[in-house]
Amino acid sequence: MEKPIIGITTGDLNGVGLETIIKVLSDNRMLEFCTPVVFGSNKAINFYRKLLPDHELKFASIKSFEAINPKLVNIFNCWEEEVAINPGELTDLAGKYAVRSLQVATQCLKEGLIQGIVTAPIHKKNTQSADFNFTGHTPFFKETFEAKDVVMMLYAEDFRVALITEHLPIAEVSKQLTQELIVSRINIIKESLQKDFGIDIPKIAVLGLNPHAGDNGLIGKEEEQIIKPAMDRLQQKGVHVFGPYSADGFFAHAQQQKFDVVVAMYHDQGLIPFKSLAGSEGVNYTCGLPIVRTSPDHGTAFDIAGKGIASPDSLREAIYQAISILQQREAYAAYTANPLKRNHIAKER
Repeated sequence: MEKPIIGITTGDLNGVGLETIIKVLSDNRMLEFCTPVVFGSNKAINFYRKLLPDHELKFASIKSFEAINPKLVNIFNCWEEEVAINPGELTDLAGKYAVRSLQVATQCLKEGLIQGIVTAPIHKKNTQSADFNFTGHTPFFKETFEAKDVVMMLYAEDFRVALITEHLPIAEVSKQLTQELIVSRINIIKESLQKDFGIDIPKIAVLGLNPHAGDNGLIGKEEEQIIKPAMDRLQQKGVHVFGPYSADGFFAHAQQQKFDVVVAMYHDQGLIPFKSLAGSEGVNYTCGLPIVRTSPDHGTAFDIAGKGIASPDSLREAIYQAISILQQREAYAAYTANPLKRNHIAKER
């Protein structure tokens, strides 16, 4: 695959997004793997450059992709006006321009000007508007690219955790959990592991919803009435699903090492153990999209924004993984483009 053009959004201007972007892209070796395009403004970049004197970022300022420079980091100017930046503060202005960065980058993705997108963190509270009525990046990309369904997956090397439900109050999780939802999302996970990660026959672990995975119906009925029947349907279709497992014992005994992915029923059930065990290089990936979108596995981190101490590891890995998945998709497309037909053996009469 030729060196891809990877779009990178700024995230919340008052968060750690631009800080980590500068740290990652100051290393010129990144240019060996991709041509990065940051969707923001020179002024926003220069604000954080002054806070990071030890990181020298050389970039080309562009307003059109005709001017893109494959030998430099490119800053695609989405706005020219001065925007007040106050690291660590939650402001409507920072949310407004985070959305503008995302929308311009996404339009370029739809037009094929960039091959993949890496999104820096936004805050759900200050991005809500008539133009952006989404709880986060995942539902935005689902609607924009008209995907039937998508799945949030976090991973670090071979440790992957995917979610059946995402940003829901705990009181709503059981209400939203259905056989159809579990079957749909595990099928998406399976197909993504095959197409995006090169795992032909993925082994999928499924966690229960309740303590002790319901203890045969004594502690909740969801396992017996919803999760197990959904798994039966998947197994009948040849999907290798195992469980449901009690979440605490599963991670306590490092059972995740035996599987290609762990499917959690709700956000904290999967993400607390993932972030505790995966370290600082976790990546968030959206399965089920026709495009490749990754992001760091952390939020805006207002408590450390502007202090120069935010780790760039997760963002760096998100860029690497966007490149890797693009390459894997190309290889998968070539591998499956002209399959041999099976010979149909006549049944004995």
